[in-house]
Amino acid sequence: MPSAPAKAPRGRVAGSYLLPLLEAAAARGVDAAALARAAGLPERALCPLPEALAADDYVRLLDIGAELAGDPHFGLHVGERVKLGTYSVYGLILLSCRDFGHALEQTLRYEQLAHDLGRSALRVEAGLAQYAWHSHYPRGQRHLIDSVFAGIRVFGNWLAGSTLPPVDLAVTHAGGAGLEDEYLRVLGALPRFGAAANVASFDAQMLSWPVPNADVSLYPVLQQHAEQLLKRRAQAGADIQAQVHAAILRGLTQGQVRLPAIAGELKLSPRTLQRKLSEVGASFQQVLDQARFALAKDCLRQPGLSLVDIAFLLGYQEQSAFHHAFKEWAGVNPGAYREQWRQPA
Repeated sequence: MPSAPAKAPRGRVAGSYLLPLLEAAAARGVDAAALARAAGLPERALCPLPEALAADDYVRLLDIGAELAGDPHFGLHVGERVKLGTYSVYGLILLSCRDFGHALEQTLRYEQLAHDLGRSALRVEAGLAQYAWHSHYPRGQRHLIDSVFAGIRVFGNWLAGSTLPPVDLAVTHAGGAGLEDEYLRVLGALPRFGAAANVASFDAQMLSWPVPNADVSLYPVLQQHAEQLLKRRAQAGADIQAQVHAAILRGLTQGQVRLPAIAGELKLSPRTLQRKLSEVGASFQQVLDQARFALAKDCLRQPGLSLVDIAFLLGYQEQSAFHHAFKEWAGVNPGAYREQWRQPA
């Protein structure tokens, strides 16, 4: 099933963010090669540590690691292994923040340098702070949610130089009967399971707590570097996606829109092309869908082209496949879209 072009790509995780997962698995007798094989990745995809990994693969590895290790709390144990280097440059920025409020503000801006697994939000009202983490993945991803909040707590304790008070944590997953003790040990309190959102609530005064040993003099330099990385990532994303988009449009006329053909035209291996797209938060299928959707809309505005003709031009073997894909992208079927366009404003 094609993915809707309008949705945000799921992107990648930095290699440094992957390391706690590999360490937690190794501590339970599961090596990187075994994880890769079970995930359908090349055996050496995880060792040596890659520069980046597709976020979809990372989430799958969390579940596979839990299964291979026989560890129902694998996500918590991954989060426990978070270190300063896990978050790359973003972690260094946190270490240069004057207080915890400043650190959370930087998280909202720079967590994307570490991963594209979800995004943070912060709300302060009536003396209550609410930190929400909006996962890019379905509600059922228990190990992902657990790893994120365990990592936040471990890193927060490290920044504070002491154990922070437990927070009121609500998570969207259902937890598990008989598993409560480990949540208490790692998080300091039992979360409320099956909530509508992943939210940690705490006294807003904690935002003003200073970060001991913070070197605030480094913050301007680190922030400037982080901004440059964000800019480079955006530029690289635009460049590689534009190249793939153009190659797909050329290939559609010849029926050559599969990944190996497009990679070959760009003089890249399929794996390298996938990695380059993943590094900028995209996938080949998403760019293919975007190119097809844009071309489909142009074609539907041409009255001389039938739906069968358009389906063929887009590389579909059957009109029904085009019909299904277009309805997923636009919310209406191709015929309805054409009629809407014909109607005067």
